[in-house]
Amino acid sequence: MENNKGVLYLIPTTLGENEPLEVMPISVKKIVEEIDCFIVENEKTARKFIKRITPKKAQSSLVIFKLDKYAEDLEIRTYLDTCEKGISIGLMSEAGVPAIADPGAVIVKLAHQKNIKVVPLVGPSSILLAMMASGFNGQNFAFNGYLPIDNSERKKAIKSLEKLSKEKGQSQIFIETPYRNEKMFNDLKSVLTPSTKFCVACNITLQDEYIKTLTVKEWKNEHPDLYKKPTIFIIHKE
Repeated sequence: MENNKGVLYLIPTTLGENEPLEVMPISVKKIVEEIDCFIVENEKTARKFIKRITPKKAQSSLVIFKLDKYAEDLEIRTYLDTCEKGISIGLMSEAGVPAIADPGAVIVKLAHQKNIKVVPLVGPSSILLAMMASGFNGQNFAFNGYLPIDNSERKKAIKSLEKLSKEKGQSQIFIETPYRNEKMFNDLKSVLTPSTKFCVACNITLQDEYIKTLTVKEWKNEHPDLYKKPTIFIIHKE
């Protein structure tokens, strides 16, 4: 510990219903066993994950702080008071790794402001795993989050990312709300130029994992089932 303060552990979770120790090291289990205080987005799923990775831990011993859309800023600023008292706390993502495409970044920022040690733990990141499997430029890539919902604005964004990829040799990564995946997939096929490549990475680490990279022209004959499945999209224009 630093200055007798507790540590903020960034605790990864699974990307689906697979067993935690299939996709993360035993060190994650050991940390979850050692601490009782957690900052989470959804208490129900967080408790379920803790139960799966440490079945013997008493649920009644857990102290849960919720970091959802209803959490007030003034309340959030008190969440690390526990660390100030010398007690370590775990920040958990709803799926994957904390603070990457995840609201937990605000807690990590606060920890640095309070001189609290931040320790990231190894676990599955759908963004990085998709990038690894895409065959695109792993030296230069950007994550763009969600594209606009409005149809015309979304298509403009897709063309803009394609242009940026061409100019910088930079792979462009983005995500979509799962029930709109198929609309996004069809937009990519209709908006991008035929020679542009894009990768679709769906249900990463799960049994029905689907990862494929093709040109837009080649995608015309492919119809993957992406409905309501967490999916990463990556564009690369050479």
